[in-house]
Amino acid sequence: MNSFLVRYKMGELCHVKHGYPFDGSKFDTQGKYIVLTPGNFYEKGGFKRTIGKEKWYSDEFPKEYLCHKGDLIVAMTQQAEGLLGSTAIVPEEHLYLHNQRIGLVSHNAEIVDKLYLYYLFMTKSVRKQIADSASGTKIKHTSPDKIYAVEIYIPDIDTQKKNAQLLYSLDKKIDENAYICAELESMAKTLYDYWFVQFDFPDKNGRPYRTSGGEMVWNAQLKREIPKGWNCVSLERYIAIGNTSVDPASLSNTIMEHYSIPAYDEGGYPAFESAETIQSGKYRVHKDAILVSKLNPQFKRIWDPYCITENAICSTEFMVYQAKQKKIRPFCFALVNSDGFCQHMISKAISSTGSRKRIQPDVSLTYQFAAPDTESLLLLFSEIYQPIMDKLKNTKLENHEMTKLRNWLLPMLMNGQARVE
Repeated sequence: MNSFLVRYKMGELCHVKHGYPFDGSKFDTQGKYIVLTPGNFYEKGGFKRTIGKEKWYSDEFPKEYLCHKGDLIVAMTQQAEGLLGSTAIVPEEHLYLHNQRIGLVSHNAEIVDKLYLYYLFMTKSVRKQIADSASGTKIKHTSPDKIYAVEIYIPDIDTQKKNAQLLYSLDKKIDENAYICAELESMAKTLYDYWFVQFDFPDKNGRPYRTSGGEMVWNAQLKREIPKGWNCVSLERYIAIGNTSVDPASLSNTIMEHYSIPAYDEGGYPAFESAETIQSGKYRVHKDAILVSKLNPQFKRIWDPYCITENAICSTEFMVYQAKQKKIRPFCFALVNSDGFCQHMISKAISSTGSRKRIQPDVSLTYQFAAPDTESLLLLFSEIYQPIMDKLKNTKLENHEMTKLRNWLLPMLMNGQARVE
């Protein structure tokens, strides 16, 4: 252990306060306050916004359980693998409520910097000690006393502040990029819905079609009104499935760009692996493909591949979609990323193993929607949509690289192998 580090028990550094048992029957889809849950933590640490899934609360409660911006909180219940002991910093003033499954952490400012303490909880040593002392079988729990017993080694407080600020500057940029990505995704969804769900695409005069009095006709197949001149079509009009199988084991000394379900769930960037380490057969992925998971479609895993190398493959849990006309690929991506297509996937998925549902590729192509007779509108949409896709992909790539740097620096700075001068 580095001689500049001093041994402490976590109980000497901080105090953990239990939350309030908010009445679950009073939770709502809107309100004044949001009740914090373990879902507000990333497994590796950091605050996770649950947009659209918030537990809003407007009933009476003790005001001491109203969080302040900058409060340090810790997950006391493991509702997902690796979540126990995860910390986050409350991002807004007087919006979030301190729930009973969450610990509010106060610190001894003479010994430890709060921001450094936040990162200290992210280290493997601290997480392992918390996990090893946890109680419960299916769902693990910790307690303030068990956290207090954790042993740690820390440098002087000036070094703590320098190290923590470097990590925080990276995290702040990562968060800013994540916000930009969320806004771009929202913009892309709004654009598609505005044109192809509300039918307010620009008419010949550049005005919103339906709002400006564009003629609508009833379509019996879709059971709704659609613009005159449009028809009900299925996805197979625009999409083909090109699942070309490949056995990575036959490609010795090759680095594969591997698109998998875990990689998608961990941030949406492919892993780069030696072909010899990939045991099962995969599908070949090309640059213009669109990957759509057939497994548990309620999770909506739609992937626009990076394809940095020619040796790109994906899990056979994905369907490899190919736009029949490359020039309208952006429209095809927006289409399969739409709420309507997602609901089709969910409704048509079947299960042979309980909780794991899948949709058959040919069934996915039976999705029906309204589309214009000519492609001019699809081309115009694609021209507008493509820059949004490019910006989104580039921002995600930048975040991936910064996250790798931050994850490399974290243990180096926390165990004394590196210092900020």
